[in-house]
Amino acid sequence: MRVTARGAITLLFFVCLLGQITLPGPFFLVGVLAAVWLVNPRDLLTLVVSPPLVFFVSALVVEVLSALGADSALQSLGLGMFTTLSAAAPWLFAGSALALGLAWYRGLPQSVRATREDMKNRVPAPRKSKEFDAEPEGYFEPKVYGTAKEERPQA
Repeated sequence: MRVTARGAITLLFFVCLLGQITLPGPFFLVGVLAAVWLVNPRDLLTLVVSPPLVFFVSALVVEVLSALGADSALQSLGLGMFTTLSAAAPWLFAGSALALGLAWYRGLPQSVRATREDMKNRVPAPRKSKEFDAEPEGYFEPKVYGTAKEERPQA
């Protein structure tokens, strides 16, 4: 069974959200492992760059919900995010390295090559029209943009 990058990121988000309640670091590692293993090989590049952001968003959701009942919600949110992210920093690093390593094993270099080729094919060729001049050189130059060369008065 293979899922798209959206599906894998959603899976990772819900695993991280569940992990925020108990053990955020180990749940993050398990979520990254499952997401990278289940994603389509063509979506590896998208997935590899998203785990830290997904963890941040899941932590933010949990901390916003826990800060709602506090006397100073902003202070509670700031302290909660600082504590969560600083405690999870080694896990985030390990999870990102695990995602990169497993994705490399599953074919990340081919996915990068395919993305480069796709981007090369999508970029339109520059227009080679000789009908119009480029923009005027001076800012206050009294020429009109897009006037054909033949119609332009000689100065």
